[in-house]
Amino acid sequence: MTRHNPAPLAELATLAQGGSLPSLARQLSGLGGCTNPVRLAGHRIEHRVDTMTGEIGPALRRLDSAQMPAGDLLVRCGNRRTTRCPACAETYRRDTFHLITAGLRGGKGTPEEVTSHPRVFATFTAPSFGPVHNRPGTRPCRCGRHHAPDDPALSNPLNPDRYDYETAVLWNAHAGALWRRFTIHLRREIARRAGLTQRAFPQHARVSFAKVAEYQKRGAVHFHAVVRLDGPAGGNTPPPHWATAELLTDAIQVAASRAVVPGPVLDGRAHTFAFGPQLDIRTIHGQDLDGDQALTDRAVAAYIAKYATKGAETATGTLDRRLRFIAELGNLGLPPHAERLIRTAWALGARKDLAHLRLRAWAHMLGFRGHFSTKTRRYSTTLGALRAARAEWRRLQAAIARGDNPQPVDGPDDATTLVLAHWIYTGTGLTPAEAWLSASLAPEGANSR
Repeated sequence: MTRHNPAPLAELATLAQGGSLPSLARQLSGLGGCTNPVRLAGHRIEHRVDTMTGEIGPALRRLDSAQMPAGDLLVRCGNRRTTRCPACAETYRRDTFHLITAGLRGGKGTPEEVTSHPRVFATFTAPSFGPVHNRPGTRPCRCGRHHAPDDPALSNPLNPDRYDYETAVLWNAHAGALWRRFTIHLRREIARRAGLTQRAFPQHARVSFAKVAEYQKRGAVHFHAVVRLDGPAGGNTPPPHWATAELLTDAIQVAASRAVVPGPVLDGRAHTFAFGPQLDIRTIHGQDLDGDQALTDRAVAAYIAKYATKGAETATGTLDRRLRFIAELGNLGLPPHAERLIRTAWALGARKDLAHLRLRAWAHMLGFRGHFSTKTRRYSTTLGALRAARAEWRRLQAAIARGDNPQPVDGPDDATTLVLAHWIYTGTGLTPAEAWLSASLAPEGANSR
């Protein structure tokens, strides 16, 4: 199903004559602006159950896709990429913002006392794989030219034939393992500085963090992370007396320098992966501090959430979906640097000794196959909890609109309701009329988000 800009008058006229146009508009408005929803056919039935006898009573409510204006149940795609669905990506960005903010300010199950815990914002970069064009502005590049800030040559190799594309792709593929190795060294280093054994450390303190992955324009992944030092039960307990932001900063610097992941040996060349020398660590101050020099919790949360919806396609101009055949690249017109990274990943993916990296499946991501947003369990709430709270709010609002007496999902009636559902996937996207009508509702959907 494709989306057309002109209004599909014939289809809209048919809907208007049948009287289903207003109800279709209401169904589409529930998508919140999603442009690529999943279409499901089936039904959902709620029955009352007698808790004493176990007898199933008559149906309380029935939802049938055949009776819906669109002919299907439309479910938001939930894609986090802005290039795929701006509306769902904005929801994901806001959820990430609240998740990060809860770990910095408290709220949503996290106590406000976390504002007094040592907290830093750290950026971990990749090493160099070859000289690139840089230094926009008045300073001359190493190529001798002055680049404008929007010069497409920026971050491209000075000499593509001497750029180490193979190592660049493999570094992305091992970036997730390198982060895990760093967190192990970080806990060890904090314990050593506190005079504790590794076994005793969890009884005194806990390291909590939330991070996102971002692509640099050269196509290498780097990480932005909020790292917090808590008591043994996470944010619910105060940190020990020796825990300071300075100690945490020093421990991160040492742990980052020691984190090393051994890589494959290709054609007699042994690969080893580590973070680059550019490591930026800054202390996070409270929300009441302002001024351009203070790094506040709100600024950090907004910065991390911004990158949670961006992939390689935003920074490097590569793809936002998987390749089926390498021949597809010939018609896509990608930047030469991004295309060569993809072709390198595709070629490496053919090697049996690298099959575990699944480089062909992740060639469009330049080899990176990790999660873009991760956190420790005790950092704050979860994206699942935020989505569940939003779904419960919508359920209560729908019940009020029907004139029912809404009950919380954990209320007394929840245990006496049996839900039977059966759904089948029928497609993705909107018809031309649905797409046009959804676009006309976009301002209202944006406000509701």
